[in-house]
Amino acid sequence: MNRIGIFGTSGMAREAGDIARTLNQEPILVGTRRETLSNSKYKIICEEALDSHANINFVIGVADSQTRRSIYERYMHKLKFVNLIHPTASFGFGQMEIIKKSMGSIIAAGVRFTNNIAFGNFNIINQNVTIAHDCILENFIHVAPGVNISGNIHLKNGCWLGAGSTVNQGSETKKILIGENCVVGSGAVVLSDCGDNQTYAGVPAVRIK
Repeated sequence: MNRIGIFGTSGMAREAGDIARTLNQEPILVGTRRETLSNSKYKIICEEALDSHANINFVIGVADSQTRRSIYERYMHKLKFVNLIHPTASFGFGQMEIIKKSMGSIIAAGVRFTNNIAFGNFNIINQNVTIAHDCILENFIHVAPGVNISGNIHLKNGCWLGAGSTVNQGSETKKILIGENCVVGSGAVVLSDCGDNQTYAGVPAVRIK
């Protein structure tokens, strides 16, 4: 059985571990604090032990986008990062080839990508998310379970879409933008652009912070 290293020891890392097991890979969680290194269901190592595991592939099972970026920057020249994709995720024509050109992303069970979706690195796409045609997803994005992203949407670096939120359709000439490090609250319905480093909530979504 192949092994895969997963940074993190909390819920997102364990969910990534479940995907790995579905793919017949042995997950090894990487803890940053020694008090997190006890879990009977997973093998857990501390970062200091990474040198002895540097020959295996890694993902970063940490929900927070800034922490995920920090871990990658710390190990970008030392470790090999790969995508971890649940076998029940489905992809439109040619979309898997686009995904394979990226690295470090986690795509959970029941996700549906249609087609012509540009896709960056180190994104987390959670359970039962739908992403429609002609979208752009940059890097270090987190999309929580049950999100619906319509066609012609542009998600910028580090943005976070809360569980069950919806981003309504853009157009071929004007994609709806979800700004860099923007947070969209759970259940929100986005009808227009959301700015960088801002928080939106409600139906329709309005800026609250």
